[in-house]
Amino acid sequence: MAWFWLVLAGLLEVTWAIGLKFTHGFTRLWPSVFTVAGFAASMLLLAHAVRTLPIGTAYAVWVGIGAGGAALVGMVALGEPVTAGRLFFVGLLLVAVVGLKLTSGH
Repeated sequence: MAWFWLVLAGLLEVTWAIGLKFTHGFTRLWPSVFTVAGFAASMLLLAHAVRTLPIGTAYAVWVGIGAGGAALVGMVALGEPVTAGRLFFVGLLLVAVVGLKLTSGH
């Protein structure tokens, strides 16, 4: 169950990271509220997951899901450049996340 909470925390990290773009430096109320709520929920779920999972593995997976997911959403939905290099390195993040899961012993 800890892995479920960790993946959910990572997906929420994607939402708050993307939400930062829409807060305009926290000058817009509702995007700011949703971004802060997403951040808080992501951290709470991460904290719940690390009660069972090793902190190094959990944190790296959380960051990997967030960074890779934010990069992909940026490319797909926000018009950021899609290049072979960017896709390659997002793929490396995915490989690293799966590798950490497979070698964590949990």
